[in-house]
Amino acid sequence: MVGMNYISPVPMPGPDAVAPEIYRTIYPMPMFTIVPTEDLEASKDFWIRGLGFIDLFSVPGQVTHLRRWAFQDVLLVPGDAPVEAPGMATSFSCVLSQIDEIAQRCEELAPGCTTGPEIKLWNSLELTVITPEKSRVVMTAARPHDEQSRENLRAIGIDVPD
Repeated sequence: MVGMNYISPVPMPGPDAVAPEIYRTIYPMPMFTIVPTEDLEASKDFWIRGLGFIDLFSVPGQVTHLRRWAFQDVLLVPGDAPVEAPGMATSFSCVLSQIDEIAQRCEELAPGCTTGPEIKLWNSLELTVITPEKSRVVMTAARPHDEQSRENLRAIGIDVPD
């Protein structure tokens, strides 16, 4: 992007966008999600096999630090899970080619846990997943702009260059 400092690990949108490698270096985390779970091992298994995270490190019975890309960190900690998923969600970027694969893996692990994917007004394709500990996770993939998406964004006051 000309004239901009681009520091995101998220690739520019497009049908051929390639997901970055999982980032395994320890860094000061600018943001992370804490997820209480009644079963650390079961939750860890779902997040790894379904959502594509890795176990960056674990302290048995106390915490599991999960990660996907840089700045996509989740701490699983012992605690009581809510009875139902909250309205609030945590969103993680992915690329378009990963949405269907994530949906399929999550459905194999917990049938009925996904909704979508659906195209959003802000030009992303989003899959909502309710994890076993009732966290609402949205896997979101940016779509390349076309004339319709530019018109939609302009209609809500966002100027999008051609």
